[in-house]
Amino acid sequence: MVERILYLIKERKYVEVRRILGNINPMDIATLFSEFSDNSLPILFRILPKNIATDVFVNMSVQQQETLIKSFSDFELKIVFEDLYLDDAVDIIEEMPANVVKRILLNSSPQVRNQINSILQYPKDSAGSIMTIEYVSFRKNITVSEAFEHIKKTGIDKETIYTCYVTDSFKVLIGLVSAKTLLLSDRTATVESIMETNVIYANTLDDKEEVARIFDKYDFLALPVVDKEKRLVGIVTVDDAIDVILEENEEDISKMAAITPNETPYLESSVFSIWKARIPWLLLLMVSATVTGMIISGYETALAKAVILTTFIPMLMGTGGNSGSQASVTVIRELSLGDLRFSDIFKVLWKEFRVASLCGMTLSLVEFLKLILVDNLMLGNSAVTLSVSLAVSLTIFFTVLLAKLVGSSLPIFAQKIGFDPAVMASPFITTVVDALSLVIFFAVATSVLNI
Repeated sequence: MVERILYLIKERKYVEVRRILGNINPMDIATLFSEFSDNSLPILFRILPKNIATDVFVNMSVQQQETLIKSFSDFELKIVFEDLYLDDAVDIIEEMPANVVKRILLNSSPQVRNQINSILQYPKDSAGSIMTIEYVSFRKNITVSEAFEHIKKTGIDKETIYTCYVTDSFKVLIGLVSAKTLLLSDRTATVESIMETNVIYANTLDDKEEVARIFDKYDFLALPVVDKEKRLVGIVTVDDAIDVILEENEEDISKMAAITPNETPYLESSVFSIWKARIPWLLLLMVSATVTGMIISGYETALAKAVILTTFIPMLMGTGGNSGSQASVTVIRELSLGDLRFSDIFKVLWKEFRVASLCGMTLSLVEFLKLILVDNLMLGNSAVTLSVSLAVSLTIFFTVLLAKLVGSSLPIFAQKIGFDPAVMASPFITTVVDALSLVIFFAVATSVLNI
């Protein structure tokens, strides 16, 4: 397809290119455009049928959008941004450099500029920052027939017309009615007689993650957003809620992998930006890992008397780290879904204590049998005595028990004091548990082996 289009452009057969692109979904065209050079993008975009050009622009990468904006004339820029839904325009502006944003705003109509600025004033992670003001609303005393006429007149520029909102003369939200309800109702009935009055809504300053959870819970297509006086100021649509969920998932995955979240795609990120995202965590974890070295050096005398103990350190630290990570990831997921709160911490600890006990007993028993039957009897390693096997097995049990309790509680405490629970995932938990497993190992070994 790319080669075909490039050939047609070279031959100046633009009508044929337009025909080909006109039969492709806008999302797929945006993906297809990623295969072309920056020099070809402006030509291709201008060839697009006008009815799909805006949808293609919205779904292109930030880098490609910036390339196109720089190539647009002031008139083209104004046309493109006035055709965008307001929330999409705001999302694009938030990703652009200051000089590009200035040009966009200068070439927007005063009305659009004011609307964009009003949304940009909301905190980045709030419901107000992801809402759009393009919704359908009307008064409660109009008839169904009049409601349809209102939708026909104003619906063309609205992001959704399926859910319509009912407000009073002060724009206070008092109800909602769906297009389905309107279609199935008598044309002479009033909106007040058919509207739902028990409306679930979000406030402009609510966290956008909480808004996304409402969509997940109630399967909404749109959610009204109100101010402190319950005046309707906008709506959040399901596509924006999905974007929030994906964004938060990517952010949590990055933090759980000890990487500062980066919104720029990997292939478009510079080496310096990737280094900047990774190095703080690596430095922190490297420094914190020196604690394990200090613990080992503190037991040099014991290790000199039973050198065989050193061979078990990697296994014990790995088992502890894996056990803590299992518990922390499970709890972080429940916290992100809103199914766990700080008040549930004792329930979590009690459950993890029982799980850890079963896991610890299973692992310690298997390791004990392995050391006796395989290392001692089959491989003839005389240093792996019954006492050593017992010390290692007991350490596994207590390490797993402590690791799961730490792994399940730290994310809950982190959220309580305002930190992101994902920070307490694998790398951080593993570092903490490594130190604890060494302390337990040497404490048990010195007691059992009398060294």
